[in-house]
Amino acid sequence: MPGLKALTSRGRSFLASGVAALVCALVLGEQDLLRVAVLIIAMPLIASLVVTRTRYRLACTRRLGPARVQAGEESTVTLRLENVTRLPTGLLLVEDTVQYALGTRPRFVLDRMEPRGVREIDYKVGSDLRGRFPIGPLSVRIADPFGLVELTRSFTVTDTLVVTPQVVPLPPVRLSGDHTGGGDSRTRSVAAAGDDDVAPREYRQGDDLRRVHWRSTARRGELMVRREEQEWQSRGALLLDTRRYAHRGEGPRSSFEVAVSAAASIGVHLSAEGLALRLVTDQGARQTVDTGQSWSLLDTLAVVRQSSARSLEHGVGALRQGGGEGLIIAVLGALDPEEALALARLRHPGVTAVAVLLDLAGWDGSGGEHAQAARSVLTGAGWRVLDLPAGASLATVWPEAGNSRSAA
Repeated sequence: MPGLKALTSRGRSFLASGVAALVCALVLGEQDLLRVAVLIIAMPLIASLVVTRTRYRLACTRRLGPARVQAGEESTVTLRLENVTRLPTGLLLVEDTVQYALGTRPRFVLDRMEPRGVREIDYKVGSDLRGRFPIGPLSVRIADPFGLVELTRSFTVTDTLVVTPQVVPLPPVRLSGDHTGGGDSRTRSVAAAGDDDVAPREYRQGDDLRRVHWRSTARRGELMVRREEQEWQSRGALLLDTRRYAHRGEGPRSSFEVAVSAAASIGVHLSAEGLALRLVTDQGARQTVDTGQSWSLLDTLAVVRQSSARSLEHGVGALRQGGGEGLIIAVLGALDPEEALALARLRHPGVTAVAVLLDLAGWDGSGGEHAQAARSVLTGAGWRVLDLPAGASLATVWPEAGNSRSAA
């Protein structure tokens, strides 16, 4: 009988004690005990019949506010339950499913819900770890008032909480180079060359109307924009070293997590300043981030993991093949002189190159000699090198990125 499977421990105890009392009443011939036995047996059976036959219809929606948070911050989950039938519900035991990293499973008890009634429940979730965490499905346990029967029903809808790396606000720094030439100076060059030298293209939604090429628009009968100005948008490349052997420590305070946070902070800062970025790791090119779309970079960095690679060969190759960037920023772990030399060759006149070197000595006391040699190679090639010690904020060393004297 399906209803008997829904009996709780209390319900089974009632049923067992009722059967025992029934046997004793029959053996002893006690009519009063027989009546009590029948009553005790009937209670869980009737409760089971009522709960399993009652057609509860509940609607559930879940809202995350916000759906994207930084590591260490909290988000509010709002559950909205609605009784869409004309029958009142019994006692409801509500439990949402969350991963262990977000905390313990939230459980709530709701009293009788009237017909067409609505209940909203709020709870907090948060994690010190980056990632994409599913929330749900929601399960509702329906119980009778005596706690004899409990029936579980689950919803299928789930939502996702994105926990991004911590982003440190960075002070404004002037990074000279070709990446700053995508604005007025380039526009003046096009104007000086004359409209006839411009290769226009069709207008696309989102294009700046100031780039409309009116002579081509009149000739073609459709809106045209200057192709050169679109291509000369400010661009930069961001290299993140994800090699497992190049980092030290475990958990949120490891050098790898510090590197990911530094890359996120730099990416958000430069995107806000109007720079289109290309994210590259030691595995190769990962993503292109358009101006003002730093959320997509954060979503990517939320799930980035350490790689088993031993060199930066693929990352350096991806930077070299992309080309066209006036700014290269590399966030690096352990670096030997050979790898530093490969990076050093990426810089040429007109390109600003900045390296954020994690001081691994603060994590395990190793790597001092190689780090100093790699630093000398990079500065000798004109790179601006920022040393980031363990426990220090990137904001404190970021101003050095604008100091050309930090390069030899």
